[in-house]
Amino acid sequence: MRVPRPRSPVRSHPRSLAGQLFAMQVVLVTAVVVGCAVFAYVSAKSQARDAATHRARATTQAVADSPSVREAIASPDPSKRLQPYAEQVRRDTGVTFVTIMDTNGTRWTHPDPHRIGKRFVGHIGPALKGRTFDETYTGTLGPSVRVVTPIRAAAHDGHQGRIIGLVSAGIAVETIGKQVSAQLTAVLAVAGGALALGAVGTYVINARLRRHTHGMNAAELSRLYAYHQATLHAVREGLLLLDGQGRVALVNDGARLLLGRDGDEALVGRPVAELGLPPELTAALLADEERVDEVHLTGERVIVVNTAPVDGGEHRGTVVTLRDHTELRALAGELDSVRGFAEALRSQAHEAANRLHTVVSLIELGRVAEAVRFATEELELAQALTDRVVSAVREPVLAALLLGKAAQAKERGVELTLTADSALEEISGLPPRDLVTVLGNLIDNAVEAVSPAGQITVTVQHTATPAPGELVLRVADDGPGLPPQAGDRLFERDWTTKPDRGHGIGLALVRQTAERHGGRVRARDLPDAGAEFEVRLPLRQEALSKEVLR
Repeated sequence: MRVPRPRSPVRSHPRSLAGQLFAMQVVLVTAVVVGCAVFAYVSAKSQARDAATHRARATTQAVADSPSVREAIASPDPSKRLQPYAEQVRRDTGVTFVTIMDTNGTRWTHPDPHRIGKRFVGHIGPALKGRTFDETYTGTLGPSVRVVTPIRAAAHDGHQGRIIGLVSAGIAVETIGKQVSAQLTAVLAVAGGALALGAVGTYVINARLRRHTHGMNAAELSRLYAYHQATLHAVREGLLLLDGQGRVALVNDGARLLLGRDGDEALVGRPVAELGLPPELTAALLADEERVDEVHLTGERVIVVNTAPVDGGEHRGTVVTLRDHTELRALAGELDSVRGFAEALRSQAHEAANRLHTVVSLIELGRVAEAVRFATEELELAQALTDRVVSAVREPVLAALLLGKAAQAKERGVELTLTADSALEEISGLPPRDLVTVLGNLIDNAVEAVSPAGQITVTVQHTATPAPGELVLRVADDGPGLPPQAGDRLFERDWTTKPDRGHGIGLALVRQTAERHGGRVRARDLPDAGAEFEVRLPLRQEALSKEVLR
């Protein structure tokens, strides 16, 4: 979703986030490259001076240690022998000058022969004290980096000889500058290449960023994020986004609540398989194919799941929406019971009309005694179950459910009876809707299992042990019994022996409701024929409003 930018006739639109990052990165890359170039230039200049000093020092040391130089100094005309030697050394070492002089600073050699015999321009004091030193000084050949070294006579008995002369070698600053300039050209070429490469890389990265941010600036992105967060928290339906590895990428408050992880802030990044969800629900969330309006059970809820894979040439993730159908499913069950009861009443009304016509006809025929006997028998049969249910089951919701299911079963030719040991007073603490879910689904399952003229017996009672007791709901039928090797699969969602869809959730709801209240469900085959389902729901002490009378 693109957030519209406010239009202004005066101020221009803020630069997009990608544009701002591009400008900042260009400045940053330029600053880094220029800084590196300056550092390289300063380093090259310092290294060039150090190299020149080192070369000059090595030259003066070599000249000062040469025996031929000592011999030439001791000769009547030192310049005659030293000038050619000094020039040869100068050419071989690449220095600007090699000057050999006496201890007074009078030159014996110089690149310019006219300056031989004149005083050396520079300092010689430290050398006269026997120390080699370097300096930058402007002499007859211009500014230069020079080194001055003393020349000693041959050593005797391990003692240094006396200083008989001095030698100075130097390299012109101009020569050093030319070397640095050559290096600077290479540095600038590398810097220019790095700057160009950095600019191209920055442009490519920011072009991609611009596509991902849709050209929005930072304020628009911040506003979009705020809308995104507000929407997630406002939507009551559950929204869950999974990445390609089946991990939670995004989850809203509704999804946390529906999955039973309300308050768990560590869901993002965790694999769905590690959330402790029912296996059927986990498989649906991780499925590669689309799932539409699938009903699943969690610990406390009935939820409808829709999934849509996010494909872009590969499975990138899944979008999951969750809707709460717990109350809707319970209301649907109650509505089915009411509808069945209404149908039974309508049928009974029709039957009652037929019986009334029969009674009237018998009276018209003068057979009053037979009319009274016929009417009484029908009333006794209809009232017997009502009296039995009302007297044994004082819980109004269960009593009404039993009467409705009995009438509904009778319409299908099935007889529903209440066992003699059934006895229950009013209770609290167990929601009536949950009681309807448990007992209604058990009776519906039994009615569908038996053939016409079959029988169903229902037991509703309160047991005193374990204290404070349990509510026992037991439904038995004389049908074909449990499917072979069904086991606990009877209570799994979508498990059914019927070929048509829409079944396979009733018994799953029974187990879910029982377990939610800490109860348990049991199913077994009866010795003679048929099956029996039993649900035990523990009662709290305050749940009993009256003592059981029976």
